[in-house]
Amino acid sequence: MNIIPLTPLDLFLASILVIALAALSWALRLGVGRQLMIAALRTTVQLLLVGLVLKSLFANAHLAWLGLASLVMLLMAGREVMVRQKRRFRGWWGFGLGTLSMFVSSFSVTILALTVVINNQPWYLPQYAIPLLGMLLGNTMNGISLGLDQLTRNAWEQRDVIEQRLLLGGSWSEVIADIRREAMRVGLVPIINAMAAAGIVSLPGMMTGQILAGTPPVVAVNYQILIMFLIAAGTGFGTLVSVSLGARRLFDKRHRLCLERLS
Repeated sequence: MNIIPLTPLDLFLASILVIALAALSWALRLGVGRQLMIAALRTTVQLLLVGLVLKSLFANAHLAWLGLASLVMLLMAGREVMVRQKRRFRGWWGFGLGTLSMFVSSFSVTILALTVVINNQPWYLPQYAIPLLGMLLGNTMNGISLGLDQLTRNAWEQRDVIEQRLLLGGSWSEVIADIRREAMRVGLVPIINAMAAAGIVSLPGMMTGQILAGTPPVVAVNYQILIMFLIAAGTGFGTLVSVSLGARRLFDKRHRLCLERLS
């Protein structure tokens, strides 16, 4: 395969575009210039560190090290789900809902793909397990974050309507059913859009990376189809679980709305 390596100078030239965008945002007073620069710096540092970790994992493929790396990825994704919400659950619930949902969905889907679909030996080879889990966690994180944010924000804004429905004798599940359905729909929209536009509007990242690395296009396409299906399943199941648990958390055992559980 003819792989063209990138030098630090090449990456610096690409970073000029981000710096220019940050300068423009400062000039227009958009309020995101500092965040953009911090995000760019985090991306650089995190990916460089991940590269070193993956190099070590690939050289020493062991289930214990893979489990540790996966746990760190899961906990970081759980934190990102929590901090992106305008109205989030207080205490460990804000962190736990997203983390638990991603563990149930992303981990189970990844293990299924490794053991049944790809079926490599051993099944936990890091060069397959880490990229698959990373893509699933990243996309599931987005869906869960959007779903929970929609749920809590709508519940807060429509609290009077919910309480009136409760006074009329409705159960917690009935009075929040439409808000819950809308939150689930919002969480699924990004992956639906991604699948609908794949190959026509955009070339997905994994497929593009494989092609740039010299993989035959048909092989890259097959892997990308697999990834899209896995992401759709992980995002869908994770969003459904998190929104369902979150909706129940908004009410106590006596079916009273408890918005004090939100920050």
